[in-house]
Amino acid sequence: MSGGPGKVYLVGAGPGHEKLITVRGLELIREADCIVYDRLAGPDLLKEARPRAERIYCGKSPHGHAMKQDEINALLVEKAGSGKRVVRLKGGDPFIFGRGGEEAAYCRKHGVPIEVVPGVTAAAAAAAWAGIPLTDRTAGAASVALIIGHRQCGEPAVDPDRLKSQATADTLVIYMGMKNLALICDLLMEGGRQADTPTAIIENCTMPGQRTLVTTLGHAAEDAALGGFKAPSLVVIGRVVDLLEQIHWSGATVLYSRDVRADEPVYRIG
Repeated sequence: MSGGPGKVYLVGAGPGHEKLITVRGLELIREADCIVYDRLAGPDLLKEARPRAERIYCGKSPHGHAMKQDEINALLVEKAGSGKRVVRLKGGDPFIFGRGGEEAAYCRKHGVPIEVVPGVTAAAAAAAWAGIPLTDRTAGAASVALIIGHRQCGEPAVDPDRLKSQATADTLVIYMGMKNLALICDLLMEGGRQADTPTAIIENCTMPGQRTLVTTLGHAAEDAALGGFKAPSLVVIGRVVDLLEQIHWSGATVLYSRDVRADEPVYRIG
């Protein structure tokens, strides 16, 4: 597109596997003049863009940010203001721990039309790929809490009171919690969760290197360190984790707490 009003499309890229994007999301990538993309957006999706489409990386990682959020907001408005169809490609879903709401509000404030394209969020995808239903009647799981595992710079690592209050949901899913995992687990136990609550740590969800550690809340931080689990990983806590052995279907690696505690860890398929 050249000339005329541009538009920003906030597109959920899904959890990583390129085939788990929505039909609408893929359509917009193929039509885009400019793609502003995150670290966790599947890299193969960029191959679907037109050769002349501008590609701008703005990813954030635990070790630094390619762009500050204010810079990303301004970039979207600038590119759309020049008449371009701008796809803001975000891992998972734009409105679940992705700052999509901030970007949407900024664009609207500056008169830029937007469209929000939902994506498969990492919590649902990681659990499903591992063989863990987030809700299940047989496991007594009728509620799910999605929890962020860190806070903004300059604030305490986590909000203890809020975290403890969320401990009562049947299933908990912790996003971006690996750095503070020991603290998170301690606070959840203070909030009433038992140390032997089944817990799964899922690394690189839906990607070829996905692996899952099955452990307990009380041992999760120690076992994750022993197993070398790092970000990006999600933590699933609740009785539903016990269903993995029955349902595991994807062939992704499953590692059990007893294995990482052995002298020579043994990887097993559930």
